[in-house]
Amino acid sequence: MKFHRFPALLLTASLLSLFSSATLSAAESASSVDRQALDLLKRMSTTLAAAPAFTYESKSAVEIPAGTGQFLTVFSHADVALKRPDKLSARLAGDAPHFNFYYDGSTVAAFAPGTGVYSSSKAPSTIDAMLPALEKETGIRFATAPLLFRNPYPALTRRLFSGIVVGPATVHGTACTHLAFRSPGVNWEIWLESNARALPRRLAVTFTDRENSPRTLVEFSDWNLRPAIRASDFVLRPPKDAKEIPFTAVMKSAGR
Repeated sequence: MKFHRFPALLLTASLLSLFSSATLSAAESASSVDRQALDLLKRMSTTLAAAPAFTYESKSAVEIPAGTGQFLTVFSHADVALKRPDKLSARLAGDAPHFNFYYDGSTVAAFAPGTGVYSSSKAPSTIDAMLPALEKETGIRFATAPLLFRNPYPALTRRLFSGIVVGPATVHGTACTHLAFRSPGVNWEIWLESNARALPRRLAVTFTDRENSPRTLVEFSDWNLRPAIRASDFVLRPPKDAKEIPFTAVMKSAGR
């Protein structure tokens, strides 16, 4: 498989490479990683792994470097749908123009509704294989990628050297437990519902290996673990007057 290379989405961050799901880390035996924090993380992972499909909405604030040397904060919104093992779609909007992403188990496709351009390329046959390949070949790196794997826990705990339970919190009226973790080059926090599902409600990431340590914040809402979705929802059907162009041009056209 070979994708056309293009810049990373403004909505994305490099968590995918940092949270590779290749191996289970030694985090569970590390004295600096709180067992309770790992247990809560595993509860969340078990909930997501047990769902054959799910949908959620998210709002993001991402710091990106400007030519002046300061960071600009970009606010975005996404509607995400997943069906295991081989379906994923995301509709992205916000400060940058709208951009839609589709994966149907054999093809990834991108569409910029504002300019009517699209592109598609062959892809691996599972979400777990597609996400790292997409990041490697194109630079697209979803900030929430670890949550989309078949089993999020190994991806999230790889190379952890610190983890604590910060304490109780409330995220938009939902009682949560606030956890904080550290991996090489990244400090991250996650707020999980204080119930049996332990679904994520907020994710905050600080990239300590980058100049000025930029941050990304994602808030989740409207989780549905039994969505009514169809296979056709993951297939791009561009308008008749849409123009097919390389991925690079699609991203530039979408302003991402």
